[in-house]
Amino acid sequence: MSMIIPRPLGLACLAALALAACQRPAPQETAAPTTDAAPATSAATGYAAAHAGDYAVVPLKADLSRFDENGKRMIARLVEASMVTNDLFWKQSWDGDRAALLARAPDAATRELAQINFGPWDRLNEDTPFIDGIGPRPPGGPFYPADMTKEEFEAASLPDKTSNYTVLRRVDGKLATVPYHVAYKPELERTAALLREAATLSGDKSFASYLTMRADALLNDDFRPSDMAWMDMKTNPVDIVIGPIETYEDQLFGYKAAYEGLVLIKDIEWSRKLARFASFLPALQKGLPVDAKYKAETPGGDADLNAYQVVYYGGNANVGGKTIAINLPNDEEVQLKKGTRRLQLENVMKAKFDAILVPIANQLIAKDQLKHVTFDAFFEDVMFHEVAHGLGIKKTLDGKGTVDEALKEYASSFEEGKADILGLYMIDALSRQGELEESKLMDGYVTFLAGILRSVRFGASDAHGKANMVRFNFFAERGAFSRDADGRYRVDFEKMREAMNALSAKLLTVQGDGDYAEAKRMTETMGTIKPELAADLAKLKDAKIPIDIRFEQGLETLGLQSYASPVK
Repeated sequence: MSMIIPRPLGLACLAALALAACQRPAPQETAAPTTDAAPATSAATGYAAAHAGDYAVVPLKADLSRFDENGKRMIARLVEASMVTNDLFWKQSWDGDRAALLARAPDAATRELAQINFGPWDRLNEDTPFIDGIGPRPPGGPFYPADMTKEEFEAASLPDKTSNYTVLRRVDGKLATVPYHVAYKPELERTAALLREAATLSGDKSFASYLTMRADALLNDDFRPSDMAWMDMKTNPVDIVIGPIETYEDQLFGYKAAYEGLVLIKDIEWSRKLARFASFLPALQKGLPVDAKYKAETPGGDADLNAYQVVYYGGNANVGGKTIAINLPNDEEVQLKKGTRRLQLENVMKAKFDAILVPIANQLIAKDQLKHVTFDAFFEDVMFHEVAHGLGIKKTLDGKGTVDEALKEYASSFEEGKADILGLYMIDALSRQGELEESKLMDGYVTFLAGILRSVRFGASDAHGKANMVRFNFFAERGAFSRDADGRYRVDFEKMREAMNALSAKLLTVQGDGDYAEAKRMTETMGTIKPELAADLAKLKDAKIPIDIRFEQGLETLGLQSYASPVK
């Protein structure tokens, strides 16, 4: 099995960012093709050329010399299994024939942009359609019928309609649910077979058992047992995150999970250094700056915190802004019993820091505070973001369900916002306790601000972008930072700490109350980019700073092409 890796788009300057965040448009049928073909082709071609520099290209490689023949063959099977998630995710992002869509692209650059985005909407530019005749991206995508209304969904008597692992279809005009393992059967059977073959090659028994259980889960949509087994693994030098994981793609309700696959090689030395931080969670939970009822749950204390080199991103993980850390499982029941595992993706993190964060800081951070923008601080910001997912509350105080169920389409952005702000709270608290160097706390604050300026560029279609914009405006209102006359931003240490505590309490309260109306209000009033910031971000366009990264990856990049599976 092989995969064609997209090559870099031609060199060109960044196009103007779509700088006004907005609510997702209502579902809309794809518009009829224009009759004025020549101008449309020119416009589409121009869009791809203008956005050629949006991504910095990063090869995903790793030193595999410590693995024997079986180990390398196992890694190859895991990469191939993750490659299948590309096909699965295409079906979840574009409701139509992929080949026919790509054939509509006016040139190779536009076709490549569609492959990068798994469809005709630019994920880094407010889901702007870039192929002629394509309308706005439907919020529910292919998970729901295009003509379905929210009211019809709410009225439907279908017990599993809110499941993460069903799609909605029309049968004789009425809504019906179809389980994922039925809707995507051929791809899932192929993925499961590859995982089972990898299990026979694993020298780690717990990992082999997990791979077999995960293969079963893909074919019956019962992921909890394999999630539990994944949390129990401690010695595996290789890991894989695969399956329907995150629900960001469902922007109608936030219910439906999208398929992804990431293959990871553990950095043993770094993981040992990080492991001790997970043990601080119960004490940090008690110290959260919010009323006791919003921190009554006890987070699992046996969670793992490890560092990895990523060797493959597939499916939903490989679209739009690429993750640099992972906090899983998402299942609240597993979290309460086992905690979570935090995976720091250090090679990708370093790539983003060098190619994006430092250039942004050089443009927008006060010159006398640039010394505080460091990779160590960036690593800590990201690491504690993931740890902070374990803090707070998972079920609403009214006992009616989970926070995710209550906040619906705002659940993801509020959870990301909570993790960001509580990650900063953890750095502050641990520094005061002497567990981190308090002298470097300013590094954490300034690097955190630079990180916000990086993430808001993802736009309103991205949960992290929304969360960062709300936080930016909240901090600005509280004076946590100021803007110099030259358009550079500087941190006010004490006001940053005060704003951090105030926003922590606000987000935890909204989650604990399951306050959908307040989540909606905050997003609509504070999730927008104001003109002054828009003008400052435009400097990043002129400086030709990429928005995110994309990968050269696969068996050939890893030198594993000779281990490819003979079964296609």
